[in-house]
Amino acid sequence: MLTEAFTWTALPTCNLSNIKASVSVVFSLVFLQYMQQVISDDEFSLEIVGEGKPELYQLWPESFVPKGFIADMKFMKLGAGPDTFYTEEATRTVLSDVPSDLTIRINNITYLLHKYSLLPKCGLLQRLSSEKEDSTNVALDLHDIPGGDEAFELCAKFCYGISINLSAHNFVSAFCAAKFLRMTEAVENGNLIMKLEAFFSSCILEGWKDSVVTLQNTQRVYEWSENLSIVRRCIESIVDKILTPPAKVRWSYTYTRPGYAKKRHQSVPKDWWTEDISFLDIDMFRCIVTAVKSTNILQPQLIGEALHVYACRWLLDMTESQPNKSSSSQVDDSPHRKQRILETIVGLIPADKGSVSIKFLLRLLSIANFLGVSPVTKAELLRISSLQLEEATLDDLLLPTWAPNDQTSHDTDLVKTVLESFLRQWRRQTSAGESQSLLRSIHKIGKLVDSYLLVVAKDANLPFHKFESLIETLPGNARPEHNDLYKAINTYLKEHPDLSKTDKKQICRFLDCQKLSPEVRAHAVKNELLPLRTVVQVLFYEQEKKGHTTTNKTHASPEQHADRQETSDIRDELNKLKLSAGEQSSKGKGNRSSEPGTSGVHRNLRKSDDKQQQRQDQKLQDKSSHQTRNGERKGNQRRGHCWDSSESSQERSSEKSIRKDTQQKQREIAH
Repeated sequence: MLTEAFTWTALPTCNLSNIKASVSVVFSLVFLQYMQQVISDDEFSLEIVGEGKPELYQLWPESFVPKGFIADMKFMKLGAGPDTFYTEEATRTVLSDVPSDLTIRINNITYLLHKYSLLPKCGLLQRLSSEKEDSTNVALDLHDIPGGDEAFELCAKFCYGISINLSAHNFVSAFCAAKFLRMTEAVENGNLIMKLEAFFSSCILEGWKDSVVTLQNTQRVYEWSENLSIVRRCIESIVDKILTPPAKVRWSYTYTRPGYAKKRHQSVPKDWWTEDISFLDIDMFRCIVTAVKSTNILQPQLIGEALHVYACRWLLDMTESQPNKSSSSQVDDSPHRKQRILETIVGLIPADKGSVSIKFLLRLLSIANFLGVSPVTKAELLRISSLQLEEATLDDLLLPTWAPNDQTSHDTDLVKTVLESFLRQWRRQTSAGESQSLLRSIHKIGKLVDSYLLVVAKDANLPFHKFESLIETLPGNARPEHNDLYKAINTYLKEHPDLSKTDKKQICRFLDCQKLSPEVRAHAVKNELLPLRTVVQVLFYEQEKKGHTTTNKTHASPEQHADRQETSDIRDELNKLKLSAGEQSSKGKGNRSSEPGTSGVHRNLRKSDDKQQQRQDQKLQDKSSHQTRNGERKGNQRRGHCWDSSESSQERSSEKSIRKDTQQKQREIAH
């Protein structure tokens, strides 16, 4: 004989001795006079006798859960009579030899019942019946009863002694309906409210999933649940269990992370609680997370993981570009609700850097653009994302575009926006003084952006202005080398063969020959996709580099100095060619008796040949004059003015001639 109620703690084994050993006393119930324990092979039952008639409580431990029930969920059975309710059209009645004298109407359902069963237990029905003039047949409207006809029928069956099963799924509606009907101890001893309160305190609040499911079901009758303190007590129970050290967790939980396989002796993960609370409404979820954060017990990363799990369940899938079609999202899939969820999640992100991943932040920002959330939410997401951009990988930046009219594969606008926000913060830090950490930071971002450019360059639908805008967003010191940038530009030129000559020159102007490796420069000289001006610049740099190498030697031959002089003259001829092309474009349309562009090229080339012959007889010029001229040539090369895009057919012919000459010079240098 025991004088206390109890709950079950699930054990790994399920023999009878373990079940007996798992009983733990948790509180005292004043109304209980004695408790008799009856154990069978199929279930564990308690016969509880109060001041009224005996009632049967049945609690199934996890090891004895029948099929169809959820493990570690508690159930209470009241009454033992058979279910005699049946339906005729829209009328529910009880199979009885006694004619009905009590009619209850709830919405579109009519109940034909008996006063002798309901009135002794329902204080509200007693009062309403006494107010009726005709006390023989009483008809009452209870349209505003919480929980509707289902909750009322549970209370009515209790009054008839019919067997009912109560659990976390229907407890809230039954408890609120019993309160509405005033089924208190003042009306009759051992009434329904007392039994429900005992079940709530001893079983539901002691269980993890019971507390979560009960809190979830308070949404149907939220005002009643709030006034009856069901919401507050459930939240307190859930928060208390979340703060329990993982080593002391003894209840079952939902954990379906990829790669996690439950083993017999595997320790409980620190984020064991995140999936179960993700089923809750956003307001309930916010209350729980806020309460947990206020304790400062859990790590910020665990709070961030809970936000990530909730976002994956209720918002768009974090890994796919299609909405999440899980059943949980079918409750309310409206854009307004998703906006509210997203704004709430952003407001709950801990201030600690790294509490959530950059991948999660970027996807939230992408969803925010799609849903059209408030500017404040977008600005906060952008700020947090830019602070953690250094942690991003290439895969994190490959975000899908949501615009219906955008045919591109990736959202380059979002990446550019985050990059600009990062650069603003980086410039503010560098204004106070440069450091090695800031330099490493911008170099890392430069490498990441160039890798991203190489991927998006393969998109045939990517507009030129977006590609160019991404390239020029980074400052010059962000790229210590231009090999990846060259590969991205070369890929874009391959995927966009119809690109105009002006656009080609526009994006190639970002290339710095001095930051290209010898292998890449060798490829650029032979690359027919590049504009002629870029090829000539690469070739000039090769010749100048060779000239600098020989200058550092003590004994330099006249032939080597002649090569350096030849490089200078070729640049002079190229500058003259640019000026000639500019004069032609400025004169406008009209007939000409001669072809100044073509003849000018040939004259300049002939002059170059004559000068080369004369240079062989000249003495070695002063070393300082060569250094000055080399410096001037470098300045001209870096400026890289674009040629006029309106070239005539004669200019295109001259380009072919110059390209042929430059290739010949390149072969001579190789020899």
